[in-house]
Amino acid sequence: MPFAKPKKREPVGEAGLFEYALKTLTVRMRTERDLRRLMKTRAEEGQAGEAAMDAVVLRLKDLRYLSDTRFAADYTRMRKENQGFGRRRVQQDLTQKGIHKETVAAAVSAAFDEADEVALARAYVTRKRMKKPADQKETVRVMNRLIRAGYSSNAIFKLLRAWEVPEDAMLEEGGGDSDSYAEHDDEAVE
Repeated sequence: MPFAKPKKREPVGEAGLFEYALKTLTVRMRTERDLRRLMKTRAEEGQAGEAAMDAVVLRLKDLRYLSDTRFAADYTRMRKENQGFGRRRVQQDLTQKGIHKETVAAAVSAAFDEADEVALARAYVTRKRMKKPADQKETVRVMNRLIRAGYSSNAIFKLLRAWEVPEDAMLEEGGGDSDSYAEHDDEAVE
């Protein structure tokens, strides 16, 4: 049997949207953009639906149930403490969730300005049970995992130096020969 067509829901008014929004927020914290996206499927089409969503969002903000600033601060803290992600990863995630740049910058700087990024990267490596790389291929793999986790190249290199990984294994990130890079540089100069 092919996929069934989704049932067409009867649009609800402001009271129904408010009730739905409250239920949604009790399950998980959400951004304003995310909540609007969810309410849009249940709201009336056109201006009436937009007005009802605006009224619900305003009421939730007045009751302090919805706050992008609080969401950004809590999300940043959880991603830093629970998942061990770095500054850049948290910044990207919050931006994708539709939080304003100023709010993202304030939340991330509050959480990461006083933090030692190398210590955070070391804790991430320990939690993920990553071992000291034995060769260049493993070094690149470790570097890429740390980059995806949001750590700066400066913190990554400090961590690798603490592991006493050879400098040539760190610098040849692409896996190619350093001589081939030098040949391309010489050709560009000539």
